[in-house]
Amino acid sequence: MMSALHLVASWPVDHAAAAIVTRHGVESIGDPELSYQLASLSKPITAWAIMVGVEEGIVNLDDPLRHVEAPDGATLRHLLSHAAGFGFTGATSVAGVAQRRMYSNTGIERAADELAGAAEMTFEHYLSEAVFQPLGMQATELRGSPAQGIWSTLDDTVRFVSEMRRPLLLAPSTYADMISPQFPKLAGIVPNVGRFDPCPWGLGVEVRGAKAPHWMGSANSSATFGHFGGAGTMMWVDPLADVGVVALTDRMFNEWSADALRLWPEFSDAVLADTRAATLGCDN
Repeated sequence: MMSALHLVASWPVDHAAAAIVTRHGVESIGDPELSYQLASLSKPITAWAIMVGVEEGIVNLDDPLRHVEAPDGATLRHLLSHAAGFGFTGATSVAGVAQRRMYSNTGIERAADELAGAAEMTFEHYLSEAVFQPLGMQATELRGSPAQGIWSTLDDTVRFVSEMRRPLLLAPSTYADMISPQFPKLAGIVPNVGRFDPCPWGLGVEVRGAKAPHWMGSANSSATFGHFGGAGTMMWVDPLADVGVVALTDRMFNEWSADALRLWPEFSDAVLADTRAATLGCDN
């Protein structure tokens, strides 16, 4: 596995840390305790907390929204899958509900506010109790928007990637719903990557599908799910290969986007090649 991890050391950033999570354990490179802004990697973590709230009966994915303003007919399912019609930011609806995949910080923020209102506590408090504390993410905190404001370390994000790979906090049916394409025929744009038709998305996580070119590797299965962040961060889990990856950097994505969109897929493909080799070695 380390052959893939060593690729991270050459990335054009000041600091980087990365890890690979498989059934054999965790391998990593970089300072495991340095805190990074996760940016949009916050979205899957926020969605995980909301899905815990769904299992607890605090909110329902398909009920009318009661605590936030949203377009008529929008539900938590629409908000979490970028199908509610909100733009990237702002309170204005720019598309009909379930008409286009409109990547939106506002939608995720409204979803967090809906849970907070129903739970009668701050989302920060609920997130800590539902996700951070049970997973042992003691160095992780929400600083602002639930869509982009979580800061964490490699050690803690590995704990979350492990949860994404083998969930302990969610029932199998909830997990399956979360990582399955929602409103699968919708077309849309993955910011800074391209327009895709269809543009599959789960609940708080992007689903790889047949998107190409893409920030994940060409060898990733269509079932791979994850996210990348504007702070130069990325993570994914490929359930077919049974492997998860996280990479954190301290350089904003827009400062090295051309390099990132070449280096991230290269790293992802190397991880999958190493995983296949390790599996074959164990089978022989």
